[in-house]
Amino acid sequence: MAAGMRPGRMPVLFVGHGSPMNAIEDNAWSRAFRGLGTELPRPEAVLAISAHWYVAGTFATANERPETIHDFGGFPEALYQVQYPAPGSPALARRAVALVGEERASLHSDWGLDHGTWSVLLHVWPGADVPVVQLSIDGRLAPEDHLAIGRALAPLRDEGVLLLASGNVTHNLRHAFAAWRAGDRATPEWARAFDQGIADALSAHDEEHLARALDGEAGRLAHPTPDHYLPLLYAAGASDAGDAVRFPIIGFDMGSLSMRSAILG
Repeated sequence: MAAGMRPGRMPVLFVGHGSPMNAIEDNAWSRAFRGLGTELPRPEAVLAISAHWYVAGTFATANERPETIHDFGGFPEALYQVQYPAPGSPALARRAVALVGEERASLHSDWGLDHGTWSVLLHVWPGADVPVVQLSIDGRLAPEDHLAIGRALAPLRDEGVLLLASGNVTHNLRHAFAAWRAGDRATPEWARAFDQGIADALSAHDEEHLARALDGEAGRLAHPTPDHYLPLLYAAGASDAGDAVRFPIIGFDMGSLSMRSAILG
């Protein structure tokens, strides 16, 4: 058991998932995802909060057999052939909705597992034998509301459920693609500074910093849209001051895309 992990309680995991190609490439990131499978205790189920289910509402997938969603375009055909046939868990979906509150959340059967979830989990548990439920991100909510939903879901950690939040600490794809096409592989200072500031705030359980991180020019540069940042708030909300924080994966892809991952607990 890792230092700082409380017996019988699951940790919380935030993963920088990056490109969908990490699902089929053998690279530093896919190898690091496989390493998570040896570091994490095996859960009874996973509740995943992915940047790619960003909608007007909080929903939990109630599918018995969630579909593998290929929510991207312009990639090699081999990527569209990938399937991650993990079972769902309607019971976990109902439990998540009850914890969040039926006035704020509801069940949903028209979604499945998008690549923010399966491109990571197929490396962590390649047997696809751990049940997975996805929870959507309500794009209308304030940062404090996302933290509050994370706090509401924290009891699941004592019920054998791994909370997986999947996004990226920095995610400015326009900048990343422009720099890549120009042959610029250097990590800009704004990306490095934002990434380190978030790491420091996670380590200190500084929710005020995390809630305000997107305010101002630095936040807008790191995240022109908030979808890839908000999953981090669910992880932070489900954690508490007693959780040790470590970063099993750090570094940048395409210069400015932070691939930092965090285990809390």
